[in-house]
Amino acid sequence: MRRQKVIIIGAAGRDFHNFNTIFRDDVNYEVVAFTANQIPYISNKVYPVELAGPLYPDGIWIYDESELEKLIKKNHADICVMSYSDLPYQLVMEKASLVNAAGADFWIVAPERTMLKSIKPVVAVCAVRTGCGKSQTSRYIAKRLKSKGRRVAVIRHPMPYGVLKNEIVQRFEKISDLDRYKATIEEREDYEPHIRNGFVVFAGVDYEEILRAAEKESDIILWDGGNNDAPFIKPDLMITVTDPLRAGNELTYYPGETVARMADVLIINKTNSATKAQINKLVEDLKMINKKADIIYAESEVFADKKSMIKGKNILVIEDGPSITHGGMAFGAGTVAAQKFGARSMVSAKAYAVGEIKKTFERYPALGKELPAMGYSAKQLKDLETTVNKAECDIVISATPATLEGLIKVNKPIVNITYELKAHGKRLDAVIDNFAGA
Repeated sequence: MRRQKVIIIGAAGRDFHNFNTIFRDDVNYEVVAFTANQIPYISNKVYPVELAGPLYPDGIWIYDESELEKLIKKNHADICVMSYSDLPYQLVMEKASLVNAAGADFWIVAPERTMLKSIKPVVAVCAVRTGCGKSQTSRYIAKRLKSKGRRVAVIRHPMPYGVLKNEIVQRFEKISDLDRYKATIEEREDYEPHIRNGFVVFAGVDYEEILRAAEKESDIILWDGGNNDAPFIKPDLMITVTDPLRAGNELTYYPGETVARMADVLIINKTNSATKAQINKLVEDLKMINKKADIIYAESEVFADKKSMIKGKNILVIEDGPSITHGGMAFGAGTVAAQKFGARSMVSAKAYAVGEIKKTFERYPALGKELPAMGYSAKQLKDLETTVNKAECDIVISATPATLEGLIKVNKPIVNITYELKAHGKRLDAVIDNFAGA
């Protein structure tokens, strides 16, 4: 039989995992290409033989997704597999239509098919959109489990944006490990807070190997999800975070609705920033699609390391990149902090953007005044630095969890913002304690 030819449509994460768990060793399929989107600088490279396996002695080329239609026709592809996340349903079906019109089937793989089984208990934290508060929820859970005497290994959703054969299994225990692996700002945003809290973070490309490494030094595995993707490891407890400020998205984004339906616990975060109508709309939607889940309310509390500097000042706000770019958030924790601590005014970063940062504003025209912390390359970091230094303001509010001071040189004072989950009542603690057997 002729091997069916497959193209995996991705963004350097779920795509590689789908390949590793479904296609890598299956002689019935031949993956002829990956395509890449959302993240810069991840196309025009090879998924290496060290990861691709013996069926692919030359590895597999990664193309930009703009070439998808041409690739289908050139390779006579039979199947295209949707393998990245945080997409509106309209866009998913536009991609399906393009694929079908070009002559290939369009697949969406059930998360269960790709979930690895752990020998340790697993709690997974997912979300219906980027920027709902997964990271702060994961930190809350990790610290609670640690307080009960449990050793926790954090396995983070992949962000392998460098040399893939060097990122098969990554282990981050010290801040210096971020430099050793040449971590981007996006990686630092998610890894650095866990490291500072005393947890080891595992990530990379091959999650079978990653999981086995994490199991050796933990009692409990904590899956810290990315975007609104489903977990790569089968959870014993699945917690999905939702956002009332984007009420309605839980029914219109892929695979956000899927992870909402799968959840054992649904957290409604940011109740301190949302209106009653927004919260009620979200509750109604969640109860419609998942009647079994326990719904827990929470707030996203913001803190400033030098809050007295904010009052009365003209400020520039830097926000974590994914949340306000493809996550589509209207504003982030930096703007909340500016309002909370009495900033006089806020400049528009767009007016000062240069180079790669200017291109980011052009790619995401819905961006407001906030500056996304884009740092996927030395060029982007330099353009970020130049943009900040050009801005006519008194101080910079940095709401990215990454420590920017060591990455760029800024000619203005920086106030660092952190944000943590504050659950209402004791129900979340009870869920975690029960899971831990405490």
